[in-house]
Amino acid sequence: MSLEELKALQTRVTTAINTFEDRQRQAALAEMAIVAAKHGTSLEQLFKQSGGKKAKLPKPAKYKHPENPELTWSGFGRRPSWIIELVEQGNDLEDYAV
Repeated sequence: MSLEELKALQTRVTTAINTFEDRQRQAALAEMAIVAAKHGTSLEQLFKQSGGKKAKLPKPAKYKHPENPELTWSGFGRRPSWIIELVEQGNDLEDYAV
């Protein structure tokens, strides 16, 4: 097979997978609607009550860059490069605590 034929095949396979997944989702929703109706409610009411995810508030800064106060780090997640550099230079992280 040529590269062009392989790409065309890839497109057809991707389309077929997406179509299959859409049908599966629709079937699952239909089954869920039947169960909800048996309990005297609807999917809309059930999903509305869940409220979804709550927005996470940003964590307050715990450390501040000594020369650029706009550079901060909450102490959570991956360490920013400026923190890594300061620690590698032998500085104590607590010296930069807010």
